[in-house]
Amino acid sequence: MDIHEYQGKEILASYGVKVQRGYVANNPQEAVAAAKQLTAETGTGWHVIKAQVHAGGRGKGGGVKLAKNLQQVEELAEQIIGMQLITPQTSAEGKKVHKVLVAEDVYYPGESETSEFYMSVLLNRGKGRNMIMYSTEGGMDIEEVAEHTPELIFTEEIDPTVGLQGFQARRIAFNLGLSGNAFKEMVQFVDALYKAYIGSDSSMFEINPVLKTSDNKIIAVDAKVNLDDNALYRHPKLAEYRDIREENAIEVEAKAAGLNYVDLDGTVGCMVNGAGLAMATMDLIKYAGFEPANFLDVGGTADAKRVELAFRIILKDPAVKAILINIFGGIVRCDRVAQGVIDAYKNMGDSIKVPIIVRLQGTNAELAKEMIDNSGMPILSAVQFQEAADQVKAALNK
Repeated sequence: MDIHEYQGKEILASYGVKVQRGYVANNPQEAVAAAKQLTAETGTGWHVIKAQVHAGGRGKGGGVKLAKNLQQVEELAEQIIGMQLITPQTSAEGKKVHKVLVAEDVYYPGESETSEFYMSVLLNRGKGRNMIMYSTEGGMDIEEVAEHTPELIFTEEIDPTVGLQGFQARRIAFNLGLSGNAFKEMVQFVDALYKAYIGSDSSMFEINPVLKTSDNKIIAVDAKVNLDDNALYRHPKLAEYRDIREENAIEVEAKAAGLNYVDLDGTVGCMVNGAGLAMATMDLIKYAGFEPANFLDVGGTADAKRVELAFRIILKDPAVKAILINIFGGIVRCDRVAQGVIDAYKNMGDSIKVPIIVRLQGTNAELAKEMIDNSGMPILSAVQFQEAADQVKAALNK
């Protein structure tokens, strides 16, 4: 589950990580009030207005602006709140900004130059260990750094039996070229960051940039955090961070209905029972020369009500040009699935305007095919994988 920057910083701060301080605002008036409060607490004269959306690259899309007075705070907040922010990590339509973070200016002049670093904590699935990835090239796209200057990216793998060790945190600070108080602060920063990652059951913490200020403090200027959905039952307060306005509306509706649905970019809708069969079905569609429009696992129940719900979810995507139903009748008999498909089709009337191909295998598969073929409904039936692929191809090439 992705969360907003200000929420990620709340988690970091609770574990002792120093962060760029700020307050969230839902409108320009709240932004001005937040700026005044920040000035009173921190002495900052300038304020950074940051769009809160679940996407990186906000600055490139005009979602991060510097305000040098309260009038600019109000003006910039008014510009950003409500805008459709397009970044390299959003779709072409972008994401609507509902709130901003009014943050303190941390690039103030001082005894030394500021430096920006990149740091993330995530799981190295290949080795089954958490790792800290970091670079001196903060504030940039880490993908670009990895492609063009991979020698500037370092990793520190964490042994799960002992956790992060002091020498590892010190090695990170050394590789970042720090010394003196900045070195000590970075060691403390890394230790607290890893504790926040473990303590919140996150799947990723990305801080870009980690800033060495002009007075040699180390702080998190940004926070991109992904929480493990499967562990949210242990963190009810973190579960409240969910902002469904930032999520795909169809996926939200499907989840509420108990369907496992992931929106994709293709034109062939999928309705399958079982994640493994769903993956194989998507391969089948690609083999036929097309792209799947979704991943949809209806689970062990495929009665008329659930099939109809799945139809309605799939058809909310205007890109869908055909629907392939691929069900293995193990827990549920194929004839019951067939009746569910027929009943659902009748209930939906003319709202289904795309061809439907049904492949049923398992208990009573032959009976199910007869029911589909004799239903009088414009539903195509198949027995073999290749036959289903051929029917999808024929339907879409008409």
